[in-house]
Amino acid sequence: MNVALTTNNTRRNKIHPQKFALWVGCASMTMMFMAFTSAYIVRQAGGDWLEFIMPNIFLVSTGVLLLSSISLHASFISFKKGNEQLYKGLMITTFILGATFLVLQYQGWSALYDIGVVFDGNPSGSFVYVISGFHAAHLLAGLAVLTVALIHAFALPFKLTPKRKLRFELTLTFWHFLDFLWIYLITFILLQQS
Repeated sequence: MNVALTTNNTRRNKIHPQKFALWVGCASMTMMFMAFTSAYIVRQAGGDWLEFIMPNIFLVSTGVLLLSSISLHASFISFKKGNEQLYKGLMITTFILGATFLVLQYQGWSALYDIGVVFDGNPSGSFVYVISGFHAAHLLAGLAVLTVALIHAFALPFKLTPKRKLRFELTLTFWHFLDFLWIYLITFILLQQS
């Protein structure tokens, strides 16, 4: 955070407007997913609820997403230390892991379908498809953000400037948010099934 002086010479903390906007966006996404999970609980209590075990592929995808968050964080550290090759390599790794997560999510949906849990069937399955599908859509947005970051990494000369550091921090914050959001969602779904 930046520290600024006010008119009476006292210090106050000031958050960058882009960081503030990102946090507001993350808060609104959190509220949306909290609404989904609240609706899940209410509907589950209403009866007519199909019990099923989540396919293990969703746990694998969770591990892949965790690795992507670790690799992007390591890329950011490498960027700040001036290690250009490691920074770029880890950013590519993050993109590949993020895309792999989406492929694994699709395989998870296929596995659900194979055990008879379809989107337009029982509400229990519908909720899983909607919750994981909305998260996947947000992750696609994260991949778009990563694509822009990759273009900056490879098209611009390597420089550690405040503007580029801020852009990377915003990318990192959004990606970590998507990671923690998925951990919340998959943990919630698994706990509801136990």
